[in-house]
Amino acid sequence: MIDQTAITAATFAAVLGAFLVGHQVGDYWVQTSHQAAGKGAPGWHGRWECAKHVATYTLTLALCLAAVAWWLHLPIDLGWAAGGLAVSAVTHYWADRRTTLAALSDRLGLGGFYRAGTGLASGAAHLDQSWHWLWLGVAALVTTGH
Repeated sequence: MIDQTAITAATFAAVLGAFLVGHQVGDYWVQTSHQAAGKGAPGWHGRWECAKHVATYTLTLALCLAAVAWWLHLPIDLGWAAGGLAVSAVTHYWADRRTTLAALSDRLGLGGFYRAGTGLASGAAHLDQSWHWLWLGVAALVTTGH
């Protein structure tokens, strides 16, 4: 007899792995320099650059998920997968507009850390990445379904 709990746990682990790999590729290799520089800008320009980034990022996650699901014969429902990808896309866009994550950091008493350092060594970069990983975990749970 097959233990459904073990199958669900293994599926979650594989989906999370696919999402974390997809995140690294989509956030660093696929994102263009123009998108990275513009996605936090005010107005329509910033929203457009962020939307383009999130679209290619989400496509990258979907391709990684599809490859892992195909290779491992995972029991992934397309509806749950779409829901998980939507969770990731919406929360990624929200954080990458930058002012939103800065405001949340301020409200949580982390504004000093958010503004400390520069570039990839900045508090902003660390809080941004931990935010994305948090929601990738939630997205993996949603994708796993039940």
